[in-house]
Amino acid sequence: MEKLIEQIKQGKVWPFPGGIHPPQQKSLSNTHAIMRLPLPDKLVVPLKQHIGANGKLIVTKGEQVLKGQALTKPAANWSVPIHSPTSGTITDICLMPSAHPSALPELSVIITPDGEDTWCKLSPVNDVTKLDHDQLVEIIHQSGISGMGGAGFPAYVKADSRKPIEYLLVNAVECEPYITADDLLMREHAEGIIRGIELMQQILTPTLTIVGIEDNKPEAIAAMQNAAAHNDQIIIQTVPTIYPSGGEKQLIKLLTNKEVPSGGIPADIGVLMHNVGTLFAINQAVYEGKPLIERVITVTGNTIHNPGNVWALIGTEVKHLLDCQGFSPIPQQCVVMGGPMMGFTLPTVRIGVIKTTNCILAPDHHELAEPGAEKACIRCSACADACPASLLPQQLQWFAKSKEYDKLKDYNLFDCIECGACAYVCPSEIPLVQYYRVAKVEIKEQQAEQIKAERARERFEARKERLEREKKARQNRHKRKPARKSADEKQKVTDALARVKKDSSSDKDDKSAVAAAIARAKAKKQNTDAAELEPDNSEVVAERAARKEKARQYKAQKQAQQSETQTDEVDDKKSAVAAAIARAKAKKAAKETEAAPEQHSEVSEAPATDDKKAAVAAAIARAKAKKAAKETEAATEQSSQADEASAADDKKAAVAAAIARAKAKKAAKETKAATEQSSQTDEASAADDKKAAVARAIARAKAKKNQPEGSDKS
Repeated sequence: MEKLIEQIKQGKVWPFPGGIHPPQQKSLSNTHAIMRLPLPDKLVVPLKQHIGANGKLIVTKGEQVLKGQALTKPAANWSVPIHSPTSGTITDICLMPSAHPSALPELSVIITPDGEDTWCKLSPVNDVTKLDHDQLVEIIHQSGISGMGGAGFPAYVKADSRKPIEYLLVNAVECEPYITADDLLMREHAEGIIRGIELMQQILTPTLTIVGIEDNKPEAIAAMQNAAAHNDQIIIQTVPTIYPSGGEKQLIKLLTNKEVPSGGIPADIGVLMHNVGTLFAINQAVYEGKPLIERVITVTGNTIHNPGNVWALIGTEVKHLLDCQGFSPIPQQCVVMGGPMMGFTLPTVRIGVIKTTNCILAPDHHELAEPGAEKACIRCSACADACPASLLPQQLQWFAKSKEYDKLKDYNLFDCIECGACAYVCPSEIPLVQYYRVAKVEIKEQQAEQIKAERARERFEARKERLEREKKARQNRHKRKPARKSADEKQKVTDALARVKKDSSSDKDDKSAVAAAIARAKAKKQNTDAAELEPDNSEVVAERAARKEKARQYKAQKQAQQSETQTDEVDDKKSAVAAAIARAKAKKAAKETEAAPEQHSEVSEAPATDDKKAAVAAAIARAKAKKAAKETEAATEQSSQADEASAADDKKAAVAAAIARAKAKKAAKETKAATEQSSQTDEASAADDKKAAVARAIARAKAKKNQPEGSDKS
């Protein structure tokens, strides 16, 4: 290790494989100092600006906010807050296009500046030596600082690394064409960057800190060397200009000759890396108390009249940046966020810049020509030679097209840093990076589905095991032996049993005493009766026997009377039924008569005699039925009178009852005969022709109408 440090201090660098040398085009924007822009009309501040979870919104629509005031608070792992870039009013909280190639809508806070740019209360630290590790990490966290080099990794997570860090690397390479934001930041604010480096040294205590800068930035190199002259633990290392030397793994190889393992992170080999913009933001957060609300952005391209670098508030729309720098669009103009190698074309200029935005490029057609049609691969191996990660881009593209995800993993697709070097040198103009990006997204979605399915399976199995345990517990609940009782509990049980036995024996003694007393009373009574009943009692016995015989005779008479009464009731019911049948037939005939009114007038007078006979017969039958009913009632009354008299004279009551029964039977027979005669008459009349039936019905209706109301009810 000492030998490696000596080599590093001597300025030795180690090359990485691949790499390309595209035109730099940096002179367009690095000749002027960083400018400040006027406040825009509105700011669109997205909640999602870094790797990790969004913060929880703590402001509402219509609220007045100050510059630097927190709009969200951390709500989960890898979550950092965002802050208001200026003072003003929150006019809306809604979905807005995101700073992404898809421009998918993301929740954003819309702020209308009030023009006063009033700061909230700040808490700067004067003596950082009094702050411990956790306090410094918390300041970085609450200041909303995330990686400003492109990935957007939360800075507090790196600062809170629990692994030992040997080398703290500072990425000041800025290798992509056109971009000069870090170059100008180092020229003008080298002291602030060095203070940020020293804060990280206090937090991580690395063995050595190395600042890597490409050799095409001599002014930045000189400024950094002057600012770090007092600290011999900071080395300003110049590296050759080659793209992509600013990649994390590539720069680690250049400065330390160490390689990050596939699927690993720099901390696994004792290395941690920060961008110069991130370190300057850390310096402002601790020493000035300012959260991350602005950054340096390069605005360049041949369609920009005043290319250069500007301090842009987070959330400023791209259109405002272009207009301030003199934008003259051309037909089919494209605007790129980022550099020409790793940036992406914006679908609209109404998108707000975020913490990872380092460049807005507005080229003309000569600078960034439209790509031609994709041609077949000629297997020239130029892509493999240019790849800085030593991958096989041609094979990866084939597997990505055929969606062979397992093979893509075997060929280390996720080691690709999407630098675009392979697509830059491809003679067939194959958009290789686009294939890789799509394949990565699909693989991540597939892995997420697998994780979700695995978690569901684990939950199901856990639930199944829990149910089985509960079932076994229920089954074994009754099989468990009772717990052994202590000596005191056993003694208590014995005493209780003894008391129970004593109580039961006393109860038995009491019952025996009562039984003996009853027996003595019975014996005494028997002796007394035997002594008193010695006189003759034959008369009393005879009288008792006579009463029993009389009661028996009365009971037999009562049973005979009940049986006769039941017979009479049956006969009465039959008579009533017959009368009801006759009345029903008469009503039916009347209805038939009403249904055929025309035939009433045509009825001859010849069958009138038969109708009269039928009416007379029906009247006779009803009279007989009425007479029989009256006789039955009289017999019943007579029978009841006989019953009342039976108590005085049994023989007279028996005779009266017999007479009543005979009369009732006779009346029932007469009623039955009258009913049969009436039914025969009705059947005979029904056999006549239709006209006669109608005439008879008319006659019956008239007779019924002329009869008094009480006759039908009989």
